[in-house]
Amino acid sequence: MSKGAVPIVIPAYEPGEELIRLVKELVETTPEPVIVVDDGSDPAKYGHTFEEVRKLGAVTLRNAVNMGKGRALKEAFNHCINEYEDLVGVVTADSDGQHSVKDICKCGEVLAANIKSLILGVRDFGKPGIPARSVFGNKTTSRVMNLLLGLKISDTQTGLRGIGADFMKYLLTEKGERFEFETNMLIATKEKDIKIIEVPVDTIYLEENKSSHFNPLLDSLRIYAVFFKFLLSSVSSSLLDMVLFGFFCAIFANAPVKMGYIMLSTILARVISATYNFFINYEIVFSGGKERSKAAVSYFALAVAIMLLSGFFVTAGHGILPMVPEVCIKIAVDGILFLLSFYVQREFIYR
Repeated sequence: MSKGAVPIVIPAYEPGEELIRLVKELVETTPEPVIVVDDGSDPAKYGHTFEEVRKLGAVTLRNAVNMGKGRALKEAFNHCINEYEDLVGVVTADSDGQHSVKDICKCGEVLAANIKSLILGVRDFGKPGIPARSVFGNKTTSRVMNLLLGLKISDTQTGLRGIGADFMKYLLTEKGERFEFETNMLIATKEKDIKIIEVPVDTIYLEENKSSHFNPLLDSLRIYAVFFKFLLSSVSSSLLDMVLFGFFCAIFANAPVKMGYIMLSTILARVISATYNFFINYEIVFSGGKERSKAAVSYFALAVAIMLLSGFFVTAGHGILPMVPEVCIKIAVDGILFLLSFYVQREFIYR
């Protein structure tokens, strides 16, 4: 087990009295430093709250304006990395009383024993009395991340996390200034091959979670932005491929082509659409996270394999069902091949 500092980081924007009670109990229970980030709260209304936590012994950092939870966490990470030479990592907790001191300390202990992992304090959403928006948001995000990234996480929106020092340094440059930063953190574990350890914690919601500043519409759009971009990229390249395939079929349908006009049309359409898709994915969706030449070689090897499979099965299908238009058969075949292609891209090409 690693020994060293495991500060407790609490980002806070317009907090209630729960923050004072939480800091007081933390200071009385654990010797670990408590870092509170005032993310631009109105000094006239909330200045006394942060003054109280300072008197209790917490270190307070302040943003002049509200910059978002992601930015507040990054500032706390940077402070801890510079301040504590023996830093093991940090435990992040919300300011609204959702996390008990017992569970915060438990996550710190698990982190100290697993410094290369990301620790998540996960709630049980099967219990009664949990706000509907929290249940819906977590279950939806969990399903999407499992489908698109292969990450099986039962509580994707938990703010109770144990983060090792090395991963903290990486996260300082991670995109996302608001709630989407926590989702990007989960995605980064896939790229950095960081194990996620889930720690069951108490499920606490005070007054239907009214104190939460999470905007179900705007913040969900930020969280799902990378997913939307990938889906738009896939759909647009598929549409381009279909249009080009139909165009080339019309041109070569009566031409004496040895390989068959369907296969030729498939190849020409796929070369153009795959080139388009690769550059969109590399530059926009995944932001060049992997060396372009290596990613390009892997991607185009996959594209050739999918192209040949598509041409073969569309040709065979049209031979069996000559009355069905080639494009219709291609839609069915490529729909199945899309799932195969996506899995390979997710696990190997853009891992």
